[in-house]
Amino acid sequence: MSIIPTALRRVPPGAIGHNRGVVRPNYAVIPPEGVLKSRLPDWNGTTVYFLAAPALGAGFAQMILALDPGGGTKAVLNSDVQHFFYVLSGAATLGLDDAQHTLVAGDYAYIPPGAPFSLRNDGTEPARVLALKKRYEDAPGLQPPPAFTGRRDDAAMTNHTGFEGRGFLHLTGFGDMRHDFEMNLMFFEPGTCFPAVETHIMEHGLYMLEGHGLYMLGDEWHEVWENDFIWMGPFCPQQFYPAGQGRAVYLLYKNMNRDVVL
Repeated sequence: MSIIPTALRRVPPGAIGHNRGVVRPNYAVIPPEGVLKSRLPDWNGTTVYFLAAPALGAGFAQMILALDPGGGTKAVLNSDVQHFFYVLSGAATLGLDDAQHTLVAGDYAYIPPGAPFSLRNDGTEPARVLALKKRYEDAPGLQPPPAFTGRRDDAAMTNHTGFEGRGFLHLTGFGDMRHDFEMNLMFFEPGTCFPAVETHIMEHGLYMLEGHGLYMLGDEWHEVWENDFIWMGPFCPQQFYPAGQGRAVYLLYKNMNRDVVL
């Protein structure tokens, strides 16, 4: 909701040609103010904000689904790609395996390819859901994992780096080779950061949930905060430093557990 009264809404000073959005060949910073509304034919009462797509260079698609009360899928969907949902605010009802699951803020769900599902807002308040979809990468002897739901507060905090002030919540099967991607919550207390600039083969989709900080991408630093999105392509140099007085938290996608394609 805008803090500017409707009668006084005008283009603010500095809006022409000045923005935090950056698109480079192997990364992009997408602030929410520049993302336009979209609609989908299989959904009603739903506004879609696309954050990443193959058109950008990404090997996945990521978006925010803004569900009005009564909005959501028109019918049961049966997609040939896998999906991941994370509820940002409000509540949504996930229909899965003849059962209805109520997902509230911090809840999430994984849907394998070919699994019928529905997602609706049966409440009286709007809901926002961060959604990701990706074509499954087959591997010899492995099948996609089954569908599941989870709750952020039920996941165990880990810190495999050993560096003070870091925290990780693995929302998908960490170390489970059936998964070809991970969705992880990353926690940074003030004063901590990556121990080194990372340059690796994994691709990322990063959504800022809390706080703000400075993100190094390539050879540039960008200030990011809550509701910003970052796409990082393979081998993009990257480093994060929380710049606020409180913790910074983001939800991070990365492709994993598969060999390179030659």
